[in-house]
Amino acid sequence: MKPINVGLLGVGTVGGGTATVLKRNAAEISRRAGRDIVLKMAANLDLDAARAIVGDGVDVVADGFAVARHPDIDIVVELIGGTGIAKELVLAAIDSGKHVVTANKKLLAEHGNEIFARAQEKGVTVAFEAAVAGGIPIIKALREGLSANHIEWIAGIINGTSNFILTEMRDKGSAFADVLAEAQRLGYAEADPTFDIEGHDAAHKLTIMAALAYGIPMQFDKAYLEGISKLTARDIRYAEELGYRIKLLGITRRTDKGVELRVHPTLIPEKRLIANVDGVMNAVMVKGDAVGATMYYGAGAGSLPTASAVVADIVDVTRLATADPEHRVPHLAFQPDRLADLAILPISEVESSYYLRVNVIDRAGVLAELTRILASEGISIEALIQKGSEREAEAEIVLLTHRVVEKHVNAAIAQIEALDSVTGSVTKLRMEALNG
Repeated sequence: MKPINVGLLGVGTVGGGTATVLKRNAAEISRRAGRDIVLKMAANLDLDAARAIVGDGVDVVADGFAVARHPDIDIVVELIGGTGIAKELVLAAIDSGKHVVTANKKLLAEHGNEIFARAQEKGVTVAFEAAVAGGIPIIKALREGLSANHIEWIAGIINGTSNFILTEMRDKGSAFADVLAEAQRLGYAEADPTFDIEGHDAAHKLTIMAALAYGIPMQFDKAYLEGISKLTARDIRYAEELGYRIKLLGITRRTDKGVELRVHPTLIPEKRLIANVDGVMNAVMVKGDAVGATMYYGAGAGSLPTASAVVADIVDVTRLATADPEHRVPHLAFQPDRLADLAILPISEVESSYYLRVNVIDRAGVLAELTRILASEGISIEALIQKGSEREAEAEIVLLTHRVVEKHVNAAIAQIEALDSVTGSVTKLRMEALNG
């Protein structure tokens, strides 16, 4: 049978890993796919560096469009990243009748609706397992393995940089800025870490998972983002004392009001498996009505783990290359004409539990004032601790609430901050039980 020819766009960390896996495991891959898969072309601006990585027998060019439109290429693998030239190349490949494999979560979260519509029109497949959580096969689980389920919620640690920083802050009691500098020194964080630490990367991945879970279009622009840069070692320590760990979670949940789509630091009970996912590792929990709570754990980034997912997609596309397009697994798990128009809830309408830290003047009656305000907004307290403050005659009160709609918590905070006994702003963090 004629081999499947692959064209690679970008020979960086993941591109190099993909070339390595395709060559190293060629025989095993062929046995699984039913035919040989050959890396035929690669596009990279640094030709010499690319040739050194992909080896002999691969035509290396500087022009990505030469790969995307080449008549002998069957599958185009886009590993450039971003939404500029990468988008143009992907659309050019689709228009040329090529199947596409991509690890580009930003491209799909922001332009996936257009890309999938074009692929549907041209009868080709866009595969993207590597776009979420690196080598963890969460896309296949959501699209296929859990297709019998009504997905209730997804919660994931899906950014390794942020998880490393939070782990180090907890283990060493260090300040955020110090741990960020260490992450940059180790190569876990970029020189400009905003994309990771402020939740953008996690929100791109969450947008993709929500679309698969609920059969809705990509709606990244409606996601709520809150990063970890304002977290203090004090709050991490207090959370530990109360039996919780703080993780940057991407959470999507279907409710009667609509779909939650939010990324923020979250307190999780320390006994949950996902609360013990440390360092740069990723984990995703999915709750289905039939299967219950499931968890998927592994390396969320890196050359070979991500390449594992890229090559798995290449194998899948190879198996389906001759299949009738109408009988392939839909890009977003649901048939294109059956996507739902579900509202994305603003964060003010989301229901959660909350961690509140309040700095107060240490005098009689302060606690009664706080509890009166919370009660007026229908907020009940689950736990409370009082700590001494670095300032004389002041104290810190830490409250954990039961579940309540966020707008009521915000209203209570505004009243609390107006009290003459309260010094400074109230720290608010969300809590999730994730108990299935």
